[in-house]
Amino acid sequence: MPELRLSDGALIAYEDVGNGRPLLLVHGWGTRASFFAPQLDGLADGFRLIAPDLRGHGQSRAPGTGADIPRLAADITELAEALDLRGILAIGWSMGAMVLWQALLEGNLRQRTAGLVSIDMAPKVLNGPDWACGLRGSHPAKAGSQALDLMMNGWAAVAPRIAARIFAQGHEAERAVLRRWAAMEIAGADPVAMASLWASLTALDFRDRLPGLDLPALVSFGQLSRLYPAETAPILAGLLPRSNLLGFPRSGHAPQLEEPLSFNQAIRDFAAHLPTSTDNDK
Repeated sequence: MPELRLSDGALIAYEDVGNGRPLLLVHGWGTRASFFAPQLDGLADGFRLIAPDLRGHGQSRAPGTGADIPRLAADITELAEALDLRGILAIGWSMGAMVLWQALLEGNLRQRTAGLVSIDMAPKVLNGPDWACGLRGSHPAKAGSQALDLMMNGWAAVAPRIAARIFAQGHEAERAVLRRWAAMEIAGADPVAMASLWASLTALDFRDRLPGLDLPALVSFGQLSRLYPAETAPILAGLLPRSNLLGFPRSGHAPQLEEPLSFNQAIRDFAAHLPTSTDNDK
């Protein structure tokens, strides 16, 4: 994987394959670019796919201290600028969607971006008195010191628990292979960075900010998600002013892995209706 040195001196690794409209693929918490493998293989005939390992994940062994959603948003913006990507279709899975929202709303990525795809994510992760459509079973204690200590000091035990909830139940032989693979990939993440990022992403609430994200958006979700209730994706779609909603009937949290052919076709269809350039490309 090629690497980019960021403004703070950290290095991030990224995949860069294919030719055509750039697809910027941003993975979720604890995972890495390999969780977009079916897209890197299946869409390179018509797109240029850029998939970073976010700092603290995969081959991007950036310092874990100070890792938060705004820092990751700045990282992917720097990557897009360094590669001079224009007319981007930005695709964010889980935490990756939140990273993109931050970069599009607060940074310079918007001027390079033609469209947005979110995959199985909520505008607010933790449930509370005014919100019940976040992570199933979540509450403020899930971001407390005990949870963060477990991540930092027991990540090897946490990784298989995360992997177990990613995929839909059923088709157990196939899902078991995915779970084992995912657990091994997740185990390689930096525990300090994971705790820092968990504290950051669970503190954020994009419900009041997403209506300002005025670009074509596709809100995709797994209809068998074990992480978010069925109401979450329609609520997210309602917050984005130019969005469509698409559910994958046999998928849990990761339709890009669980129904890759259908997911890839959805990306082709959505991209076909996007403008060929963004305002500042001209």
